[in-house]
Amino acid sequence: MSQTMGLTERIEHIRKLPPRDAAEELVGLPADDIQFILARLPTDQAMQVASHLGEIAAPGDTATRVVLSGIEETIGELMTPATATLPSSYTVAEALAFMVKSANVAEISYIFVVEENRLVGLVGMRDLILSKPSEALSSIMVLEPFAFHQSTPIKSAVSEVLYRHYRIYPVVDDQQCVVGEVRGWKLYERIVSELSTQAGSQYGVAKEEQINTPVLAAFRMRHPWLQVNLITAFAAAFVVGMFEGTISQIVALAAFLPVLAGQSGNTGCQALAITLRGITLGKIQDYPLRQLLRKEILLGALNGAAVGVIAGTAMFAYALFTDSANPAMLGFVIFIAMIGACMASGIFGVAVPLLLKRFGADPATASSIFLTTFTDIIGMGLMLFLATSLVL
Repeated sequence: MSQTMGLTERIEHIRKLPPRDAAEELVGLPADDIQFILARLPTDQAMQVASHLGEIAAPGDTATRVVLSGIEETIGELMTPATATLPSSYTVAEALAFMVKSANVAEISYIFVVEENRLVGLVGMRDLILSKPSEALSSIMVLEPFAFHQSTPIKSAVSEVLYRHYRIYPVVDDQQCVVGEVRGWKLYERIVSELSTQAGSQYGVAKEEQINTPVLAAFRMRHPWLQVNLITAFAAAFVVGMFEGTISQIVALAAFLPVLAGQSGNTGCQALAITLRGITLGKIQDYPLRQLLRKEILLGALNGAAVGVIAGTAMFAYALFTDSANPAMLGFVIFIAMIGACMASGIFGVAVPLLLKRFGADPATASSIFLTTFTDIIGMGLMLFLATSLVL
């Protein structure tokens, strides 16, 4: 009881502090205490304090890192004690009396209504205040409210909150007994965290790395993926080497290899970004894979044709300027190769993260490395193959 009173006093103290000063007060506390306090701050303030915690916490401060790193796997690990759980037989007057005596009355958004400890309903503050004092909670409650099971994976919960925008979510066990609650800001913060780390993960930057990560630790996190990138780059170089004779006879092709690689790579990264966003937000399950692939193939064809016209014209002009043989056919080769490369990159942008996920890997981890390799092999190989077949 004394520990709870201590936390209550600390909450009131932290409410009055600027976000950074509040974060300094929390650093060093046990992980459960930090979560308890943050859960009882106003949503905006909790988000601001949490953002400063990451800057202040030392690398060895495991308690704070647990709160911020998002290592919790289930709702049960993320939840905090329920602020208001009352029997359905309670009247409105009794519920109001309970709230008056509650030390955390400002944090009560809903009253969880139970019968034999099982969650049967939920009462919002507006309904409570506008109801007659003699009415029972059972007569004004919302029946069968949405609740998370304590074993619900965080990733599944994140998908649910995109469609259910509540400030607080009750958490129940197998018997539907209320065991805690989860603040909406925690799950929204997880969404933001996942989306913000995707950009780095695509290039082999670990989610744990921050700007203050020591050099050697950052080296250990990044370097293995650079070795993977080197190996995959050899594959693209091998494909180009297969057409060494074609390049030696049509030197103009060498100037347009990076142009093709850049355009197809960007097209693939766009498809990759959309796919990763859909996976993170849980929308990929509601959108048929065939439809997504069809969309990205069509986009690739349209984008490829649009840039292919310009690139083909540029190749035609360059071939004329350098006295290359058959400049019109070279321009046509670039046009067709650009369309094919952009279509293939759209397919790979969808397929790479989904395949990584299917094999149990993080779909964002170094996905752009594999994507770049595939798009380079297909794009360059297609252009050189067409040049060999149609020009020589």
